Amino acid sequence: MRYLFYAPLLVALPHIALAEPLSFDEAVDLAATQAPSLRARTLAIQSRQSAAIAAGELPDPKLGFGLDNFPISGPPAGSFSEDSMTMARVGIAQDVPNLAKRHARTGRAQADVAVAEAANLSEARRVRVATALAWIDLAYADRRMAAVDATITRLGALTSASTSSVASGSARPAQALDIRQAIASLEDRRSEVAAEVARARATLSRWTGDPDPAIEGGVPAFAIDPAALRRAIGAHPDLGAATARTRQAEADVTLARAEKRPDWGFDVAYQRRAERYGDMVSAGVTISLPLFAKKRQEPMIVASVATAGAALAEQEDMRRSLAADLEAGLADHVMHHEQWMRSKDTLLPLARHKADLETASYSAGRAGLLDVIQAQSTLADTELQTLDREGLVVRDAARLVLTYGGEDQ
Repeated sequence: MRYLFYAPLLVALPHIALAEPLSFDEAVDLAATQAPSLRARTLAIQSRQSAAIAAGELPDPKLGFGLDNFPISGPPAGSFSEDSMTMARVGIAQDVPNLAKRHARTGRAQADVAVAEAANLSEARRVRVATALAWIDLAYADRRMAAVDATITRLGALTSASTSSVASGSARPAQALDIRQAIASLEDRRSEVAAEVARARATLSRWTGDPDPAIEGGVPAFAIDPAALRRAIGAHPDLGAATARTRQAEADVTLARAEKRPDWGFDVAYQRRAERYGDMVSAGVTISLPLFAKKRQEPMIVASVATAGAALAEQEDMRRSLAADLEAGLADHVMHHEQWMRSKDTLLPLARHKADLETASYSAGRAGLLDVIQAQSTLADTELQTLDREGLVVRDAARLVLTYGGEDQ
């Protein structure tokens, strides 16, 4: 009964552990062990490795039974012992593909393993980047939510002031509605940010397996070194996967060419006759004759060579695509960083200063309530815009470094 009592608690332990807030590094490490796509790639490697063991082995031998030269007409018809040619036969036959073909099959199987391993590395990089971006998106969505709430609180404090201004006659009744309109607009923005939080949390849950992930800790800083990132393109997992597929296609060419070489086989049989006749042993060898290579083997060689050429072209296309994406990402990062600095160093201080001046002027009776509301709304928009731009900069840096940097990044 004690075990039955504690069983639900034991089942809940993994979920309790996952409910802890995740730092950036913890989220990335957890995704590396929890992502189903990575488990699938690991099993694919094991499958290819197991298949490679049998790739170059000989086919299974064949056990044969037979009855040779059994008479069905004439005086000895229906008798096993009347004719000296009648015999029961048992034998073994073995097909032996040519050595080049067996080596080519082994090479093709090893290429399959290499493709599976390269696909695993590529998927690991994709999971790492996606998890990092989801964590960053959730972090900045939380920050935007806090900024919107603070702004709504700040504008809400002006509601009583607007009511007093209308009562005193210093503001028209219609102007009292401006503050409510501004707050309603911010409530719309808050709904958008709430959806962003939910989307980022759902994405992070997909990779980490945590049903309701929460984050903690600061956003990591990623240093961009364009020259180092360009040099690292040659080691990118996606390019490695394309290279592995090229080698796989080249292994197919080798296998197709090996088909032009003859295979052989042998068989041995023991033949039992009637008691008054002696038993016999037979042995034989068979050799395949690729006499019609122009219509059978050579077209397959041409097809394999074309496929290998296509794989090589796709490999080069992948290299160019990665290089182009890197350069585009670097350009976007520079643009977003400049916009963030402009917003942080110029637009946000100006918006704060304007809001302070309008508030001071309103207190001194030299500005209307509408001017204060407009200044506070502009400040709210600028604060959120600054956060958005900062998030883009961090997101760009994370994607570039984690996508194109080395495994130590």
